[in-house]
Amino acid sequence: MRAAVIVENNGRRELEVVDDLPEPVPGEGELLVRVGAGGLNRADLVMPLRHRHGTDASGPAIAGNEFAGRVEARGPGADRFSVGDRVMGFGASTFAELTTVDHRHVFPVPDGMGWETATAYPVAVETMHDAIVTNGRLAEGESVLFLGAGSGVGILGIQIAKAAGASLALGASRSRDRLSRLAAFGMDEGIDVTDPDWPERVRELTSGKGADLIVDMVSGPTVNASMRAAAIRGRIVNVGRLGGKTGEFDFDLHALKRLDYIGVTFRTRSDDEIADIVDRAWADLGSLIETRTLSLPVHAAFPLDAVADAYAEMRRDAHLGKIVVVP
Repeated sequence: MRAAVIVENNGRRELEVVDDLPEPVPGEGELLVRVGAGGLNRADLVMPLRHRHGTDASGPAIAGNEFAGRVEARGPGADRFSVGDRVMGFGASTFAELTTVDHRHVFPVPDGMGWETATAYPVAVETMHDAIVTNGRLAEGESVLFLGAGSGVGILGIQIAKAAGASLALGASRSRDRLSRLAAFGMDEGIDVTDPDWPERVRELTSGKGADLIVDMVSGPTVNASMRAAAIRGRIVNVGRLGGKTGEFDFDLHALKRLDYIGVTFRTRSDDEIADIVDRAWADLGSLIETRTLSLPVHAAFPLDAVADAYAEMRRDAHLGKIVVVP
């Protein structure tokens, strides 16, 4: 089997495409899927060699954690899908010709949807539904601010928030070019975070109240500014740490605003918890995916042999939408 493997070379992590890996065998409750396309995510740039979303898998460290493909075989107890079904999911070892996945962790691929389009959905849908609906507790008529709005999860998050009844969806980014293009995906107003007074702009757009919900993909040095931009009794959901894992935290401001500051990750969730997230997300958003009401553009697709170029494009950080790897 061909796959992109993460190797260590003189203390550096590198990608190497190999041709002779053994084909995976589906275990209890698992599907074997022939991958049509894999989605590249920012987490792929920093994930340690053996850190596959909380597991310590043995064998070669195959890159990738998102895919769309066709079911080739089923392990014992994997009865949610049949051989030949088209599925998309969030798993591990997906930059390969074949991958295995818990049968509860995948969505069906709608009729007529191509692999490259389908692989753009799973991570963003699961992450943003969990952040906005489950942990963010978004109520109809509330305002939402997305920090790092130009990322794939941010683009889909804006659409999910509007579908869930948000009255105002604000997108924040350091790139004015990205902000200018996000209106096409439902963003009401863009916030340029290179302006040090950007929290005041959020308050202005919310009639002095501040954002009811902030979905933060940046964190790091932006935390205090986020709290200034939040409404009293608002919620901030820490989804990502693109700006850094640590930063100053104004505990007095946190107390004065009476904020809920909520951290989320898939790395410490059990298989059962992930299955629950998948079920909740599909129940609320499946019909919107099937009708293409929720959409995420594909920026570029790279063949497996050029997977290193895909990673370089991600690091360049000039894209809008999904970067895809095709085995």
